[in-house]
Amino acid sequence: MNSDEWHQITDLRLAGESISAIAATLRISRNTVRRALTFDAPPPDHRPRRGSSADALAPAIATLLEVHPAMTVAQIHRDLQWEGSRNTLAGVVRRVRDGSAQVPHSPASAIQTGPPSGIPRFSTSFVGRKGELRTLRTFLGESRLVTIAGPGGIGKTRLAAEAAHDYRRAFVDGVRFIELASLRSDSLLPQTILDALGSDGPDVPAHSAIESLVESLRDKHLLIVLDNCEHLISTCAELISLVLRSTGAVKFLVTSREVLSVPDEYVHVLEPLPTSDITDPGKIGPAIELFENRASAALAGFTVTEDCRDAVSRVCVQLDGMPLAIELACARLTALSVDDLATRLDDRLALLTVGNRGGPERHRSLHATVEWSYDLCNIRERALWARLSVFAEGFDLAMAEEVCSDATVETQYVLDGLASLVSKSVLRRDNSNGSVRFRMLETIRHFGASKLSAGEASTLRGAHLRWCAALVDSARRLWTGDQQERVSGQLRENRANLRLALQTALAEPTEEHLSLAAGLVATWFLWSSAFSVREHRVWVTGLLNVEGLADSDVAKLHATLGVLQTMQGDRSEADRTLDAAARLARSLQDDATLAFTLQTQGLNTYLGGDFDAGEHHLTGALALYEQLPSGTDLMWTAHIEMGMLLSSNGAVVPAAEHFELVRMQASATGERWMLSYAVYGLGLVALVRCRYDEAIRLARTSLGLKRAFDDTVGTTLVTDLLAWAEAASGSRERAAVLLGAASSMWDSFGMQLYGSRHWVQRREEYESRARLALGDAAYSRSHHRGATMSKSQIIAYALNEDGIERATVRSAPGADLSPRERDIATFVAEGLSNKEIADRMVLSVRTVEGHVAHMLGKLGIRRRQQVLNALSDAGAR
Repeated sequence: MNSDEWHQITDLRLAGESISAIAATLRISRNTVRRALTFDAPPPDHRPRRGSSADALAPAIATLLEVHPAMTVAQIHRDLQWEGSRNTLAGVVRRVRDGSAQVPHSPASAIQTGPPSGIPRFSTSFVGRKGELRTLRTFLGESRLVTIAGPGGIGKTRLAAEAAHDYRRAFVDGVRFIELASLRSDSLLPQTILDALGSDGPDVPAHSAIESLVESLRDKHLLIVLDNCEHLISTCAELISLVLRSTGAVKFLVTSREVLSVPDEYVHVLEPLPTSDITDPGKIGPAIELFENRASAALAGFTVTEDCRDAVSRVCVQLDGMPLAIELACARLTALSVDDLATRLDDRLALLTVGNRGGPERHRSLHATVEWSYDLCNIRERALWARLSVFAEGFDLAMAEEVCSDATVETQYVLDGLASLVSKSVLRRDNSNGSVRFRMLETIRHFGASKLSAGEASTLRGAHLRWCAALVDSARRLWTGDQQERVSGQLRENRANLRLALQTALAEPTEEHLSLAAGLVATWFLWSSAFSVREHRVWVTGLLNVEGLADSDVAKLHATLGVLQTMQGDRSEADRTLDAAARLARSLQDDATLAFTLQTQGLNTYLGGDFDAGEHHLTGALALYEQLPSGTDLMWTAHIEMGMLLSSNGAVVPAAEHFELVRMQASATGERWMLSYAVYGLGLVALVRCRYDEAIRLARTSLGLKRAFDDTVGTTLVTDLLAWAEAASGSRERAAVLLGAASSMWDSFGMQLYGSRHWVQRREEYESRARLALGDAAYSRSHHRGATMSKSQIIAYALNEDGIERATVRSAPGADLSPRERDIATFVAEGLSNKEIADRMVLSVRTVEGHVAHMLGKLGIRRRQQVLNALSDAGAR
């Protein structure tokens, strides 16, 4: 029995096969199977070696095929610089592909990953599902769509997150983990995925989020994880099918309580954790291992001993091995012994015979566990639990105090109540950016909501809507001061709550609800912090289609819709919308809305090529703003737009005056967002004056300011300016990359350069310079490189930060290192041993040894001590 056979035997046993079935499948004796199952690791292989001289390349070949599954033998031959027979190498490649070659298994990753992948971070260890990771790896190797199916609380999200992290290096463009539980609108699914991709977009115009998404993914090698799809099942199925048909290397990993039921879908039904070890009934199983792990967190020093093992096993059996149920039960060990816990579970579950009759048995057990946890709470804790279900994704203490408190749950009790619910595993506590937020698992949240009467739920939804409207109102008041970045962050982290509040207004369109919702979405700058341009337009349009809005709200909504249409290049629709807004504002004598409308009419007509009409409207808007007591943000915006118009006319002196006025006033108040536009404007003036170095410096400064906001529109505008200045200054390759990036971002929300023909013609002048200098082929390659960058990567590239990490390895000419070899080279240069590198990269030591050998060969050196100098020399060339 060799290592390969041992792995085959244990994998089949983990899959539930009997000893006889394994023996028949592998054509070996049952005694050999039994002997294999006594080993905790592959036994030493004492048989004489009969392999070829290329067998040692199997780990490196497996690594290449993991990243590039379609790689040919000839390409592998060149990449590994193999000097032997290509036929010999082909034999090893074939064995690696069919799984018969001895390639070490990689353990599950324990490294935490953050943005831009979106993979969730967990503070608890991953228990009991490592065999599932191997299964998912096999499925993803055979299919481009894998669904992890099972009831709520079974561990679908955790497994998907571990899988995404474990497999992330296998995809050239990485992994995007997208949580959908808070998304309730089918129409927003494509834009939600686009947002998670970092505003990647197509190279050609696309006028819908679906078209933009398909185009942005067309050339990607990417794994997209969609978590919690059951409430959007039809839309997810249709969109995934479209993407799979339109792309060649994008794969999906989906978690859902319901399968998608589309062709080529691999469904992996996630079963409960077993209480005993399949390969050794004498060992504790994954469910008991999970219980011990979580119990030790709740009760320091807890271990499963012979004295309590039977009771623990009873608990896990009664809970059907459900991870969520086990975690909730462990939280009770602060007040109960394991025997008491087992007894109470027996009693409690016996009473809960009525549940989800259409669901699986284990779903009823999960419901019973959650309800039992609910029963252990006191009256105020139960009331608070139910009321907190009104929030989507998360909330903080102040939100809970304002929305959920009354005579039963006093404001001063909420803090203690939250702490108690955290200790009982009802709430999860997240600490990021120096602030604490809480969130519920969806199963617990839905359970809490079920405890509210219809009247209570309606009252809470109204309070939640009022809180969200107040949040936006506060942001509006503080927008032009030094609190701007903070309130912008609050809008972003409460995006799901804002969506839920607007859904409440549309579902329950009372006069108060409509007024609150209208004030919320009429806030013109929400597209820079809370929503994308497309989503903002969806909400405004949705409200305008509802009867019962006050005329004053209708005027404001039309004005806001007009600016969104203008930014998307929807010129004729914007004309009609803004005309309606102006007529209504005049009839209501609403000078603030009229000024905003005139300003946007000026921008729309200027972008359409009518400079005189644009200047007339903007002048009228500025005159009205001077008479108003508020509206500083919009007045600054009008000055920016007037400066852009004047610079297009060549009137650089008055243009600079408009930009400088905003720069000075914004700097004085501590405002940063409009400051970024003012700096951009001064860069535009510098470009017109042929001061290209100054234009580059100012454009980079503007991009640096925009990092604190979610302003795709402004980032795109400034990236175009920087590209033009780079092209004019002679940096043609950088210009091509930046032009590709800008073009991609424009298509992610609308038409190129606001759909303005004269702006597009201006860009074409600089584009032609770069293309002429580089040649069509080189220009296209650089342009494509920029088009595939995310927004954060674009800013890093623009600011010359894209090469900070491992720059010398990336730029080493002639080295031709693979991505994994580049990482290993850096670790070797840092002095790490093979074992330390293996631990860091979640690889076997043997695999690392193979990579190190080939990395040294590609760098033309023999000793590890020479790697640092080799990388430094390569970077200096």
